[in-house]
Amino acid sequence: MTETKAADYVRIERDFAATPETVWNLWTRPDHFSAWYGPDGSTIAQATMDVRVGGIRTLCMEFATPLGPKQMWFTGTYLELVENELLVYTDSMADEHGTILTPAQLGMPADHPTTTVVRVELEPTPTGTRMTLTHSGIPAGSPGAIGWAMALDKLDAHLSA
Repeated sequence: MTETKAADYVRIERDFAATPETVWNLWTRPDHFSAWYGPDGSTIAQATMDVRVGGIRTLCMEFATPLGPKQMWFTGTYLELVENELLVYTDSMADEHGTILTPAQLGMPADHPTTTVVRVELEPTPTGTRMTLTHSGIPAGSPGAIGWAMALDKLDAHLSA
């Protein structure tokens, strides 16, 4: 695992008009997760989630490029779980077999982290749920941070539908 500098994280707080149980299900059930996750223009073609400490998650994100469709695979391990309250997992780019790829293999800068950590905290509010997402290993303002903002907009739209 690549060490993360203190400034290399994005933190987003969002309020959703849904119960913590509903928001939890949107993060932990592959069919629900696939309906909203990813930046605009992407879809989740495959998602598996063994939601338990030590369980593995894998997903395949698809999107169009000028050269045709592209797939990106991700994998991670669940580190902490408190149902309807806390979800912590690692996140790494991978191949279709779930093998973690290094930044060099991906043509990225050497200081790009191989593994990052996503922490999702859910807190009930009078009108629904406050979600605090912290993704350690990606800086605010990065493409990853922009992708999270888009994905959470999609989550909100999914809840409203």
